[in-house]
Amino acid sequence: MSKIKIGITIGDINGIGPEVIIKALSHPKITDFFVPIIYGSTKVLSHYLNIYKDIHLPYVSTQDVESAAHHKINVINVGGDNVKVSMGQATKVSGEIAMKAIEAAVKDAKDGKLDAIVTAPINKEAMEMAGFKHVGHTEYLTEAFEAPESVMTMVSDSAIIAVASNHVPVSKIAESLSKHVLLRKMKVLTNALKTDFGFEKPMIGVLGLNPHAGDGGVIGGEEKEYIIPAIMEAKRNQILVSGPHPADGFFGSSDFTKVDAILAMYHDQGLIPFKLLSFGNGVNYTAGLPVIRTSPDHGTAYDIVGKDKADPSSLRKALFLAKDLFNNRKLAKEFKRERPAKKASSKSR
Repeated sequence: MSKIKIGITIGDINGIGPEVIIKALSHPKITDFFVPIIYGSTKVLSHYLNIYKDIHLPYVSTQDVESAAHHKINVINVGGDNVKVSMGQATKVSGEIAMKAIEAAVKDAKDGKLDAIVTAPINKEAMEMAGFKHVGHTEYLTEAFEAPESVMTMVSDSAIIAVASNHVPVSKIAESLSKHVLLRKMKVLTNALKTDFGFEKPMIGVLGLNPHAGDGGVIGGEEKEYIIPAIMEAKRNQILVSGPHPADGFFGSSDFTKVDAILAMYHDQGLIPFKLLSFGNGVNYTAGLPVIRTSPDHGTAYDIVGKDKADPSSLRKALFLAKDLFNNRKLAKEFKRERPAKKASSKSR
């Protein structure tokens, strides 16, 4: 099997993105597994390599993906020559480079030049300064790839936890959800679990929105209004789901280990238990995109930039998960071609 090409966006150059990238890619055998192509700036990488002089990163500058060296770290410059690194600060320059890196990687992926994308963390304030119009990577990528639906999904050895409402203010969570929205999320998540993760019959545990999953309507009516109807409709569509489960008891007991994935109603409901279970070893994966996309489970961490405290484990896991998911999806497509759906009998009665 030939090595796949993974585009790695540099993220916020004033955050820990460049540091975890060079640390994760510094292993001498890393290019045995895939072809890394960093969308960023050689000047920025040199800046951080001058700080961490014990790290050896044999990178080469390349004009495009087609020219990428298969046994080296490749860098496509998107930032120009006048790049200023201001470690630990949100700046317009850092937002602009992060935005250009994402845009360039997405274009190459859409053109079929990349097999997967791994995104380093961005800072929302810096991105806003640069004119970025989206709340985060997930929303931008969903629109850029024209995906009908996507699901923000956190992956680790302990759990797979998806989120139904992404980056939505708490005051607007309930109104952002509906039976239709939840059913779409369940369908996308189920398909991803089958094609990308290799589950034959994945079971999804669906959490309630309110404390005690509403207690029969005593503590909020959203469960009765649209969560339970969505679960019932999903079951009629041969989607394996259970719930709605009270979130605290579901994670407090071992119940969360009895399902293949969990659909949380909102960001913190899913990500707080996920990070308690797996912080630093988890991966953010976007289900529903035509191209595999992963990222580390942490942010820009401005407070530790340049202090050699950033752990590359999550970025490294994001790279290898991207490789594995791409191969799984490829095998699933090949298997589907080999096993076409049976046509209905045309015999007359």
